[in-house]
Amino acid sequence: MAQSEAEGKNKPLYMISVAAELTGMHPQTLRVYEQKGLVTPGRSRGNTRLYSQGDIERLNLISKLTDEGINLAGVVRILDMRERAVERDKQIDRLRERVRELEDEVHEFKMREKITALARYDGAGPEQVMRGLLSNGGGREA
Repeated sequence: MAQSEAEGKNKPLYMISVAAELTGMHPQTLRVYEQKGLVTPGRSRGNTRLYSQGDIERLNLISKLTDEGINLAGVVRILDMRERAVERDKQIDRLRERVRELEDEVHEFKMREKITALARYDGAGPEQVMRGLLSNGGGREA
């Protein structure tokens, strides 16, 4: 997910009455969930709760889990595991990108090593070897 997309998802937009309507929950239920740490809505300057689209999605998931018979303690654990899995996935993506970067660097070093070996063999400098490789399509003349 792009950074600006994540920021938009977390932008406080909805007052508690709207959030309650969007989720099909009573406003008091939303207050209880906030007290229990299940959701953390933003606040306006006047201290009004403002729920983001991410909060609405989280509340819908909480509703689905409780409808399936999971108590709030179980919901807390599930949400925690879910957030940790998302963070782990992000870390894996970052590590995969780093592996690709390192593979590119290794490839570059191997190519330099081959060019250097050719240069030593021919007694020519790396620039001459490169010119030779480029001028005859990458192959060496016999």
